[in-house]
Amino acid sequence: MDTPVSELKVDLPTWQIVQGDGYRYAFGGRADGPPLVLVHGLFGALSNWDLTLQTFASQYALYVPLLPIYEQSSVDPSLQGLTAYLLRFYEGEGLPPSVWMGNSLGGHLSLLAARTYPQAVRGLVLTGSSGLFEEGMGSSFPRRSSREYVAERVRYTFYDPRHATPELVEEVYTIVNDNYKALRVLKVARDAQRNFVGGWLPEIDVPTCLIWGLNDTITPISVAYTFFRLLPQAELHFIDECGHAPMMEQPERFHAILLRFLQRIFS
Repeated sequence: MDTPVSELKVDLPTWQIVQGDGYRYAFGGRADGPPLVLVHGLFGALSNWDLTLQTFASQYALYVPLLPIYEQSSVDPSLQGLTAYLLRFYEGEGLPPSVWMGNSLGGHLSLLAARTYPQAVRGLVLTGSSGLFEEGMGSSFPRRSSREYVAERVRYTFYDPRHATPELVEEVYTIVNDNYKALRVLKVARDAQRNFVGGWLPEIDVPTCLIWGLNDTITPISVAYTFFRLLPQAELHFIDECGHAPMMEQPERFHAILLRFLQRIFS
């Protein structure tokens, strides 16, 4: 019998940061559970997946590769460089075929991983994925940005602007006003805008769950429909009153859809 999503929650699980050979990742959940690889977006962070960890830690093994977008790193700030980093993590940890779940740029990178190394991917979950069209925040910031401007752009991510907390605004403000970090973000954002996935999406023949905010203004619902049309094994779900990051803004509805998909994939 399928387990209701409410019964999977455990009390305050925490992430463990692990240093690998040329990569870092956070781990949470059951070491012997079915593996989920969670890939954050351009301005994303480990905290984006905290509620996912709380919901699924009792049954699944959750891995979050820590993408070296902002830090001093030899990893090239490009989709090719970040995809290679993800696959170095995957091979280095010796994981079995996994469900890869990506938000925004993370969805784009998950698709590239599936194309580059299909044996790594048992299924995909894409939410607000770039690769077809994105109203890019990273490529639109001026060289120096005021907190007011950053706050406006962060609020644009959500249907309910209250999710653009002062802490989240401060994180993004710090990134875009650091010359090194901002340059790396800009390079990744521009590369993502040039990297159009539509021509090869029909090759990604794995079960794919598309979970989209009905009010997403960054990757609008037309993008979701195009992914649905081009991916051979896609299913599409919309969440109302939700923007670009459903796992943060509507976590209970997002996780209920996700759970049903995972139970089918790992049954």
